[in-house]
Amino acid sequence: MEKKKRGAGLILTSLFAALICAGCFIQIPLPGGIPIVIQDMMAFLSGLLLGPILGSAAVLIFIIIGCLGLPVFTGKAGISVILAGPTGGFIIGYLIAAFLGGLVLSLALPLGQKHGKAKQFVWISVASLLATVAAFASGLIGFSLVTHKTVLQSIPLVVLPFIPGNIIKLVACVFLTKKFRPVIHSYLN
Repeated sequence: MEKKKRGAGLILTSLFAALICAGCFIQIPLPGGIPIVIQDMMAFLSGLLLGPILGSAAVLIFIIIGCLGLPVFTGKAGISVILAGPTGGFIIGYLIAAFLGGLVLSLALPLGQKHGKAKQFVWISVASLLATVAAFASGLIGFSLVTHKTVLQSIPLVVLPFIPGNIIKLVACVFLTKKFRPVIHSYLN
């Protein structure tokens, strides 16, 4: 039985890494150099659905794949995208977001216990929002360092254009997490 759970964990981690990678191909370019993608939502969902360890592992696999040369960083590849590109902070932020969102949710809504619908909605929303804030904080700092702009100068380029889309992504994360978290964890536990 333990081998079966471990195998399911490996398969689900790989699947989420692939979903994060595939998310880069759905993008809307913006003038600031940072496109609108669903990749961030896939990274958040990896943590929310798989938990902090497996969710972070999925994001780490995505990062390794991109560093090795596959163009999964919004159509680009290589470690230079992380170290010197305007989106590098976001890529690191995905890892932080997956861990943080998964950790908050696993602590607030432990599996195997009954939780009311309102409590589930609130905690999934909080975990999704914290994941989003973590990714954007990291992205904002990374963008500021690479472009030599102040954080305040970077906010109109890195945060404001993405607020409407991220509200939609947050709603989707809450709905998808509420629906699929019990299903996924039935395979992992």
